Parts: sequence; C-alpha cells; structure tokens
Amino acid sequence: MIDLTWKLFRETGNIETYLLMKELEMDSDIEKPENDSQTVANEELT
Repeated sequence: MIDLTWKLFRETGNIETYLLMKELEMDSDIEKPENDSQTVANEELT
C-alpha cells in the first residue's frame, strides 16, 4: 500500500497523498514491536 501511495505522489505531487503515505508508514512501524524485541534479544547475544 505504501508503494502505491508513493507512486501516486510522484505522479501527482499531491501533498495529501504524501501525508497519507507517512501515516501508513507510522502505522506499520507501530505494528512491529514484536519483531523489534526479538531483534534486541538477538543483538544482546552478539
């Protein structure tokens, strides 16, 4: 979905599309904490 909004922004230059893309990125970052804790645990082992 983020790729689609980026392509649309590139074609149109519409700032609303860019802001939507950034919002989607932030939402996807919020959904990743489970993976981040595993990454931290792996880094501590090294």
